[in-house]
Amino acid sequence: MTLATAPAVSTAQSHDHRSPWPVFWVASVAAFLVSLDATMLYSAFGALRAGFPAATAADMSWVLNAYTVVYAAMLIPAGGLADAHGRKRIFMVGVTLFIVASAACGLAGNVGWLIAARVLQALGAALLTPASLSIVLAAFPQSKRAVTVSLWGAVAGFAAAVGPSLGSFVIQSVGWPWAFFINLPIGALSLWFGASLLTESAPSAIRRRVDVVGMALLVVAVGAIALAIVEAESPAWTRTELAAAAGTGAIALIAFVVWAKSVREPLVDLGLFRHRTYSAVNAATLSFGIAFAMMFFAFFFYMTNVWHYSQARAGLAIAPGPLMVIPVAILTGRLAGRYGHRPFLVGGALLYAAAGLWFLLVPGVEPAYVSHWLPGLFLSGASVGLVLPSLSGAAVSKLPAQHYAVGSAVNQATRQIGAVIGVAITVLLLGHGVVERSDFNAVYGLHIGLALLTAALCVFVKTRPAPRPA
Repeated sequence: MTLATAPAVSTAQSHDHRSPWPVFWVASVAAFLVSLDATMLYSAFGALRAGFPAATAADMSWVLNAYTVVYAAMLIPAGGLADAHGRKRIFMVGVTLFIVASAACGLAGNVGWLIAARVLQALGAALLTPASLSIVLAAFPQSKRAVTVSLWGAVAGFAAAVGPSLGSFVIQSVGWPWAFFINLPIGALSLWFGASLLTESAPSAIRRRVDVVGMALLVVAVGAIALAIVEAESPAWTRTELAAAAGTGAIALIAFVVWAKSVREPLVDLGLFRHRTYSAVNAATLSFGIAFAMMFFAFFFYMTNVWHYSQARAGLAIAPGPLMVIPVAILTGRLAGRYGHRPFLVGGALLYAAAGLWFLLVPGVEPAYVSHWLPGLFLSGASVGLVLPSLSGAAVSKLPAQHYAVGSAVNQATRQIGAVIGVAITVLLLGHGVVERSDFNAVYGLHIGLALLTAALCVFVKTRPAPRPA
């Protein structure tokens, strides 16, 4: 795909005068399920180990890691498939695969089956995510995209934020299989309405070659690097093996760049990164994604090990933060259409640093939820509502139409890679036997540093619309 090739992009309005909002909700509900599943099992590790007592902790870790690693590795290839073969088609295939795999996860009789089903689930999630955003982008005129993309990002961000608390409640109430079965009715509704409401993004006669070599190199690169990070402290892997995995990933990544520069229709047009805003947004997405994952994992470690909350109580305690995300994101989306994304990205990242500073300095060993924890939750929830949707919107705001799916996929994959790194760092710092209050100082110190780095990177983001002529 190159910037010179621009297929005809159909929109909801080009076919009739119906509101594009039903299209938005069909696409967003599916994206909600994907983001929900990516974080729901943060709170389920203990329940899963109890459900499979013969499995080791290392075995069970892949129930979480297999989804994130495969999802991150396949997002960009999936964006290329959506651009090449039609966004509705790839979206519908992705939703179908996701709900079938969710049923297989809930019915899993052993850990191997569960991990395999999670890999299949991640493949479905990777197919539908970039197609979902590109469908939303194509359904609205340019003047409305800042609002709609911010709202789409808010739905995904809210799902990621509410996942751990909802997971705690569902798993404690009806058991871990229902963390997966909950996807079935919602996914089925998305399929039903999607079949009639969504329109294909390009004429069926238009086909572009899929860069299979680039896809394979990228999967190997992201998967091997993520494997090396995830298993950094695992006794099942030697330092030599981990170094070999990381080296393989680095070589594959270099080979991917060389290949993309040498072929006529690469999977990812590297010309995207010549735009300073796009490069800055993706760097900021990586740093914020690390901090975002660290915040959630550290929260459950703190609640259960320092304050000795039950898993369900910890899940309920986190809920006020996610509830802040959607109203803040809706307001941000409306204002970003007028002022651009930069003030909300920089301000939100600084607010996120303030939340990390609060958690570093205020909570102690004695539980004091309302006075010591709740204010930090409000700070973090508001900052996530400012930053996550704005990162999604800024990443694609200036891209040509034919690069919506790949451009958004790169951004979403970057966030998932950040999540893998964030979880690995948190487990490294807090995953030992007895966790004390002082162990969290390094976690929140990194949280603050990553938030400040995000703010610095977002200074280079320029998406403010040009003033209209009088």
